Amino acid sequence: MVNSRENNIVVDPTTTSILQDETTSRKFGQEVKREKRRVLGVINQNLVGARGHPCVVNKRGNLSKQEEEGCHKKKCERSTVTRSRVEEPLYQDEAKKLKPSVPSGNDFGNCIFVDEEEEEATLDHPMPMSLEKPYTEADPMEEDVVIVEEPILDIDVSDAKNPLAAVEYVQDLYSFYRKKERFSCVPADYMTQQIDLNEKMRAILIDWLIEVHDKFDLMNETLFLTVNLIDRFLSKKGVMRKKLQLVGLVALLLACKYEEVSVPVVEDLVLISDKAYTRSDVLDMEKTMLSTLQFNVSLPTQYPFLKRFLKAAQADKKCEMLASFLIELALVEYEMLRFPMSLLAAAAVYTAQCTIGGFRHWSSTCEFHSHYSEDQLMECCRKMVSLHQKAATGNLTGVYRKYSTSKFGYIAKCEAADFLVSA
Repeated sequence: MVNSRENNIVVDPTTTSILQDETTSRKFGQEVKREKRRVLGVINQNLVGARGHPCVVNKRGNLSKQEEEGCHKKKCERSTVTRSRVEEPLYQDEAKKLKPSVPSGNDFGNCIFVDEEEEEATLDHPMPMSLEKPYTEADPMEEDVVIVEEPILDIDVSDAKNPLAAVEYVQDLYSFYRKKERFSCVPADYMTQQIDLNEKMRAILIDWLIEVHDKFDLMNETLFLTVNLIDRFLSKKGVMRKKLQLVGLVALLLACKYEEVSVPVVEDLVLISDKAYTRSDVLDMEKTMLSTLQFNVSLPTQYPFLKRFLKAAQADKKCEMLASFLIELALVEYEMLRFPMSLLAAAAVYTAQCTIGGFRHWSSTCEFHSHYSEDQLMECCRKMVSLHQKAATGNLTGVYRKYSTSKFGYIAKCEAADFLVSA
């Protein structure tokens, strides 16, 4: 508060009004206003011109100029000592963490205002261990382990423009095949119902038909349908031993009529049987077989499943021929009738892959399209490996001799996957 010497007028610098007497002249009022401006100007000059520690608000009482300069000098020295102590960290990463946040120069607008007492406590005493962020070293083994799920490939994308591939409804087709394959299967013990036949006779017949099929250069679908017709007929009707070869010839004739474009004539079938049967015998057996099967010839066999699973496995020509060799060995063996058609095809593809690669391999794409896991295939796979091991021995070597030619790349002579049996 400033007291004027004239007329006892009181001027308060902290207020915005001036108290004066009614008798004060206008001239004197102007002088009082000038005095007020001078006093406020001095206050503003003191506020603007005051210098404190950068980024620190002084909360202490008013000090003299010398005291303020002394405090400022002490704080600068303490900050310099502390900063020199901090600027020598043990590790470079810690130096980055302890980098001071006080701006350089006159960048006072971006400063953070802190209390002097809080600043002294922070600089003189480091942060307690319990408040520091714990340092955990990353395990190098965890960084190297990356779990990547194997994607399921679209195996029909390459045939999108092929109308014969039926890409639009190929999934529905194979779903229908899986539902109908149980009608293609026969009881695994149906041979016990036959009075004059046994398993060995069936194996001899099918081994001979495989050679006949190769000599006539027929389609693969024809061979698998022939064997299916024989098993289904024998499971429903008793046959004498001397008529067994006739059953095989008639089954081959029906399969050719269903699958082939050019069908062998009846005289050719009589000729390959060494004229053991007549033309009338062939026609009569054809009627009997069709009536027994109720003319139901269109049933899925192992072959369509085999082609689909080979495509899913992205198999090459060698793998395809080896899988065909293995599944034809299974056709001869009566014991393999207890496995479904799709399982036999999947096991043939899996065994062929393992034989060529020398290790177990069954991709997620193969498992998706076959609906069989690797564990579900192992029993049938071991049976196929054992058949491969003894394919060149014994009397029934028709399949081995067929696949030991240059036409099939001598695939029958490759080593069997013994590690699948021993595992």
